[in-house]
Amino acid sequence: MTGTKTGIGEAVRKAYEVLETGEPLAREVAMELAALEGEDVMDLASLANKVRNRYASLPGEGLHSCSIVNAKSGVCAENCRFCAQSLHNTADVEQYSLLDAGNIVEAAGEVYRQGVRRFGIVTSGYGYRKINPEFLRIVRMIDLLQETYPGLQVCASLGMLGEEPAGMLAEHNVAHYNINIQVSPGRYGELIADTHAVGDRIETIRLLNRYGIPVCCGGILGVGESMEDRVDFIYALQELEIAVIPLNVLVPIDGTPLQGSVTPALTDIVKTFAICRLAHPGTIIKFAAGRETVMKDFQGLLMLSGANGFLTGGYLTTRGRDMQDDRRLMQQLALFSSPQAV
Repeated sequence: MTGTKTGIGEAVRKAYEVLETGEPLAREVAMELAALEGEDVMDLASLANKVRNRYASLPGEGLHSCSIVNAKSGVCAENCRFCAQSLHNTADVEQYSLLDAGNIVEAAGEVYRQGVRRFGIVTSGYGYRKINPEFLRIVRMIDLLQETYPGLQVCASLGMLGEEPAGMLAEHNVAHYNINIQVSPGRYGELIADTHAVGDRIETIRLLNRYGIPVCCGGILGVGESMEDRVDFIYALQELEIAVIPLNVLVPIDGTPLQGSVTPALTDIVKTFAICRLAHPGTIIKFAAGRETVMKDFQGLLMLSGANGFLTGGYLTTRGRDMQDDRRLMQQLALFSSPQAV
């Protein structure tokens, strides 16, 4: 599995079949790649970047970028171990009910003027199994944003959904719906939450698929999982119809069970991004939380390990980065892309 003095290691050599065929990486090869160390990891990252350029380039756009607004904060009854908004945790987080339409329009306008054309409305809480007055307010906001900002793709992340709410979002042309499975499904109850099941999330994903709403579904690195768990997570996503895979690196928040958590080794994070790209050659893979605050000097390396998108601006309860800085980063990353991809 390790490299030779003169060339690329056997596991990476096997993985080059993805570049040649565009077919997803075999799981057994992924497990070999998960064990790579040292300079072999850079060979894997280079391969992932080549696969991204060949099969997941976004001509005329370069990188997929989006921004979000925390439209309803805190007071969530779910016990997600990483989340500052859970009532089960003691994090110091601002709490407020659903923002009014004016606040949402203003927040979208800020990113629209910066050139970002994807904007997500995110709410805390379990979700909306039935249509209720609050859900109808959100739908009206979606309509208003589409009317106010031509070309803006309005996305949503509202938790678990029932049949009628999913159908209504489809009728109102939601561009993407975000709902993460976070980790390997078999470890969800242990590592993430046990007040609801990962099956609730998968049920919502399949419902969205039936209504033709593109799904944004990914997870978090650094919640106590192993490399094998990460591979399981990546291949679980293959069983769902996913349009965008957001990968987050845990930002440990005081007052949550994961406060003080140690960030996984950089090489493990690089391997995870790269294996995800090889297992999903044509899918948008988006680097979300932790890009600036945790990865810092190495965020560019992660973006060159198979990612072709990122979340810009602020996150839900953690700070983001200035959009001008991200624009410059996009220009620099383009130097490592195929000419037709920029």
